[in-house]
Amino acid sequence: MVTVEELPYFEDSAALFLPWAERRWAVFLDSGPPHRRQGRYDILAAEPRQTLVTRGPLTEIREGDAITLTPDDPFALVRRALGEQLPSVPGLPFPGGAIGYFGYDLARRLERLPEWARDGENIPEMAIGIYDWAVVVDHQQRRSWLVGRSGSPSVAARWPHLRQAFSRIQTIGWQRGDFRVLGQVESNLDRAGYGRALARILRYIRDGDCYQVNLAQRFQVATAGHPWFAYQGLRLFNPAPFGAYLNFPAVRVLSSSPERFLKVQDGWVETKPIKGTRPRSPHPAADARQARELASSTKDRAENLMIVDLLRNDLAKTCAPGSVQVPRLFAVESYATVHHLVSTVVGRLAAGRDALDLLRGCFPGGSITGAPKLRAMEIIEELEPHRRGVYCGAIGYIGFDGNMDSNIAIRTLVHSDNSVRFWAGGGIVADSDPEQEYRECYHKAAAIFELLDEFRIQKTGGDPLGR
Repeated sequence: MVTVEELPYFEDSAALFLPWAERRWAVFLDSGPPHRRQGRYDILAAEPRQTLVTRGPLTEIREGDAITLTPDDPFALVRRALGEQLPSVPGLPFPGGAIGYFGYDLARRLERLPEWARDGENIPEMAIGIYDWAVVVDHQQRRSWLVGRSGSPSVAARWPHLRQAFSRIQTIGWQRGDFRVLGQVESNLDRAGYGRALARILRYIRDGDCYQVNLAQRFQVATAGHPWFAYQGLRLFNPAPFGAYLNFPAVRVLSSSPERFLKVQDGWVETKPIKGTRPRSPHPAADARQARELASSTKDRAENLMIVDLLRNDLAKTCAPGSVQVPRLFAVESYATVHHLVSTVVGRLAAGRDALDLLRGCFPGGSITGAPKLRAMEIIEELEPHRRGVYCGAIGYIGFDGNMDSNIAIRTLVHSDNSVRFWAGGGIVADSDPEQEYRECYHKAAAIFELLDEFRIQKTGGDPLGR
């Protein structure tokens, strides 16, 4: 069972999370800053009871002083760590459970892939904490709750402190110079290199090898200081409904993703693939024209439909026969810097299947690989100089009640070894224009470039967030 206690509601969950940002395995699943809301729930937690970290063929499971190394399937290990499924709590998406990331390269545990791209990340393929308590903030109802697993001695002992800590906004000594960008952003594919890779994909398509391949650039820049301050800026520059900040020992992840990967709620499944992008314009008439052009684009609709078909097939692996449907096709959704073409695919889990079966069967997401998926992933490995790491994996939660929500880890910065890396790319199809596809990478990453510029030019003590 789960213990639930209502807390005072605060509009800005980032301020509530601030004193916890440096805690061990602190996590903040963020639906967006105040007054720019496209999401609904925020989830905050830290100091999990157990952690699961996968590197290559082994997963380290750590609980207290006990450490176990196992070659078992990582998805099965998360299921085992969650234990027997608990009843859902009405009105709450998350009663405690697993939170973390499943990196793109975890797919190597599922498929035989070539090993050509350089691993410049040197971080785990999976990092998951099992959290016996969490704070859930509902911005639609303007209510907050502290939730905890009943019967857990550690939760019972900490409950009064947690209730007190999350009942007020605390100010601590973060300084405006706590994060700095030290140089210029560099890409692993210049314009010529990107053009050569794109031309190779077009040849593969003409030869019938594939229909679509997602090609991405990796950007990197040296930094100093703690990235939590950068995340506060990211959520203002690029508010998104599936944001996240993860403070893990080997890596810190800053995500402002607009894309839901997989949601499970009481057995019902939803995925919302994005394919098709146009930049926003500051002029309302031009901005509306961009949205109309995207909505009517034959190329973008065809590209989106390919991925919808791929995801219908992926969902069918674990959903009941006949339950997979497409209730929303080619909808335009608008974000801070871009318009996106978004479709919705739904289904119902088959008897005996759960959220981890679904995640495993769909991983990684088709919208960021291509079609057919395995061949597209082989081509990505051939043409992208670096492995993707967290990028294009999934960040989210799987609750003790079996419910799940996760993003596609795009618009995401990864911080370790005194640098941040981020990626941007798009789906290449037979009629892709090389110059337009190259520009689209920069349209998608525009908010991140703007954010890094603000922290680079901060030299005289001015606040880069304008506060």
